[in-house]
Amino acid sequence: MTLFSPAWRFIVLLGIVSLCADATYEGARSISGAFLGSLGASGTVVGLVAGGGELLAYGLRLGVGYWSDRLSRDPVHRSRGQWQLTTLGYVLNTAVIPALAWVSSWPGAALLLLAERLGKGIRTPPRDLLLSHAALQVGQGIGFGLHETLDQIGAVGGPLLVAGMVAAGYGFQGAFLALGIPAALGLGVLGLAQWLYPTPRNFEPEPETAPAKGFSRVFWLYLTAAACVAMGFADFSLIALHLQQQGGEAAGIPLLYALAMGVDALAALGWGWLFDRLGLGSLLGAVVLSAGFAPLAFSGSYGLTVVGMLLWGIGLGAQESVMKAAVAGMVAAQARGFAFGLFTSIYGLAWFLGSALMGVLYDLFLPALVIFSVAAQAAGAAILWVLILRGQAGAGR
Repeated sequence: MTLFSPAWRFIVLLGIVSLCADATYEGARSISGAFLGSLGASGTVVGLVAGGGELLAYGLRLGVGYWSDRLSRDPVHRSRGQWQLTTLGYVLNTAVIPALAWVSSWPGAALLLLAERLGKGIRTPPRDLLLSHAALQVGQGIGFGLHETLDQIGAVGGPLLVAGMVAAGYGFQGAFLALGIPAALGLGVLGLAQWLYPTPRNFEPEPETAPAKGFSRVFWLYLTAAACVAMGFADFSLIALHLQQQGGEAAGIPLLYALAMGVDALAALGWGWLFDRLGLGSLLGAVVLSAGFAPLAFSGSYGLTVVGMLLWGIGLGAQESVMKAAVAGMVAAQARGFAFGLFTSIYGLAWFLGSALMGVLYDLFLPALVIFSVAAQAAGAAILWVLILRGQAGAGR
C-alpha cells in the first residue's frame, strides 16, 4: 500500500475537511463565552448553552449512527445517503459560525451555537463510517491517527486566528467573519472528496457479509473500558481552574492547553502506528501512561503540571484515534455506523459524568479527585488487559 494510493488520498482529504472544520468551530468556541457575555448573557446561560450543546452533539450520534447503517443496506443509495448526512452536518457545523457576526442578541447567538453542535452530532457517525472503509485498507490505527492529527492542527490554528483578529482590533465580529474562510475551504474539499470517491465502501479489504445482528461481548467489554477511561479523564477547564486558584499566570494557562493539543496531534499519529502493530496493547500502554496526569496536574507545582499536561495530551490523542480505530475492526461494516454512534454517545456521557463528579470532589477534597481519576482509568486498563489476555484484541479484524 503506497502513500499515494486512493485510500490514503481519501483519508487525507477527509483530514483536511476536519482541519478546516476544527479551525472554524474551535476558533468560535474559544470566544463564545465572552461573546455571549458581551450580549448580556449570564453565567448560567453560558453554562447551559455549552453543556446543552455537548449533550445535543453526543446524544444525537446514536440515532444518526443507526440511520447511517440503514442507508448502508441500500445498495443504490448507501454511500450517497452517508455523504448527504456528512455534508449536512458539516454545513451546520461550520457555516453558522460566520453568521454570528450579524447577531445582536444572546438568544440568537445561543441558537446558532446550538446549531453548530447539532451539525457535529449529525456528521460524526457517517464521517467515521466513510473513513473506516479506507482506514481498514491502509491500517486502521494509522488511518484514524492521521485524521486526528490533521484535526488537531485545525483545533490549534482556529483559536490562534481568532486571537490575532481580536488583537488587531477587529473584535468578535471580525473574528467570526475570518472563520468563514476555513469553513468555505472545508466544504469545498468535502465536495471534492465526494466527487472523487463517491463509494468509499469499495475500499473495504474484505467482501461484504450478511448484516450483523447485535454486537459481540468483546465490543461491549471494550465500550465499558472506554467509558471508564473517559470518566477518569479530567476536562482541561478543571485543570485551568486549579491553576488560576493556585495563582498561576493567566497567560500561561492557554499556552499549556496549546501544548497539550500539540502533543495530542503527535500522539494520535504515533499511537495509531503502534496500534497497527500491537493491537489494543498500544492503547493499554497509553492509558497506563496518561493515568499519571492527575497527580501531576493537580500537584500545585507548575513544573509538574507541565509534565501532567504532556501525559494528558498523550492520553487524549490515543483516545481520539486508537479507540475509534479499534471499533472499526470489531464491527462489521453493516453495523459500524450505529457502533460509532453508540461508542461516541457512551464515551461523551461518561466524560460528562466523570467531569461533573470530579468538579464536586475538587470543591470537597482535592485528593479524592486524584484518587478517582487514577482509579477509573486503572479500571479501564484492567478490562483492556483482560481482552488482550483472551487474544481478542489484535491490530486487525
